[in-house]
Amino acid sequence: MREHLSLIIHLLFTLAKLFKPGGVKAVIAENIVMRQQLITLSRARKRPPKLSAFDRFCFGLMACLVSKSRLQKIAVILKPATFLNFHKVLVKRKYHQLYSNKLNRNPGRKGQDPALIDFVVEMKKRNPSFRYGRIAMQIVECFGIEISRFAVGRILRKNKHNLPAGDGPSWLTFIRQMKDSLWSVDLFGCESMTLKSHWVMVIMDQFSRRIIGFSVHAGDPDLIVYCRLFNEIIAGKCLPKYLSSDNDPLFLFHRWQANLRILDVDEIKSIPGVPTSHPFVERPIGTCK
Repeated sequence: MREHLSLIIHLLFTLAKLFKPGGVKAVIAENIVMRQQLITLSRARKRPPKLSAFDRFCFGLMACLVSKSRLQKIAVILKPATFLNFHKVLVKRKYHQLYSNKLNRNPGRKGQDPALIDFVVEMKKRNPSFRYGRIAMQIVECFGIEISRFAVGRILRKNKHNLPAGDGPSWLTFIRQMKDSLWSVDLFGCESMTLKSHWVMVIMDQFSRRIIGFSVHAGDPDLIVYCRLFNEIIAGKCLPKYLSSDNDPLFLFHRWQANLRILDVDEIKSIPGVPTSHPFVERPIGTCK
């Protein structure tokens, strides 16, 4: 009887220690978590260890008893690649929620207006060097008719027997003639670990492939930001005669044009939808991303 009474008192005393505020329960929880992790990692598998229901329950229960600072030190199963993949999924989910088209539309492709088809063919006849993207951009700017470069391509391929061949010097020939006098400017976006958008401007010498500089802005850019980023990069540098840029609408505003006029730099627009018209600056952007 005395032994049973002593055992019950010892059990109650141990439970009181566990539920008492302090570090005893944290130490016990850490030991259990470390032992369970070793058991999980010791399973002979070529792929990452598969967690059982007991493993998940044990890790979840013990994580409630361990402090946050200690939890980061004893968690050895979660690798940095797991957090990076989780961050990539969050970025994809963010832009899906912001820009996804939730309207229910009838499936199927609608045919273009015959008058628009004749206009596209006639524009190509008068301007043989125009590509799909430039024709689409001219139609949108001049007439306000929304048409994609893919639709223009389908129209021209169906009527290619009525079109002349495009002649004249290529864009790469023009680059060779503009030695040491042509820079390219472009922007690209990236996401931080906290899912905050950042925009980076890069300027590159087209002939020597030399990076002139980078400049970063946190948040959504506007016209003033474009000018500030550009002036930060070119500060103290010898300016070229020409600057190549894409068809971003912000590059068309009067303040950007006035800034280039003050610097005595002529702007050259790339052809929409033609990567060879802006060829070399896109490669370092892909590398940076």
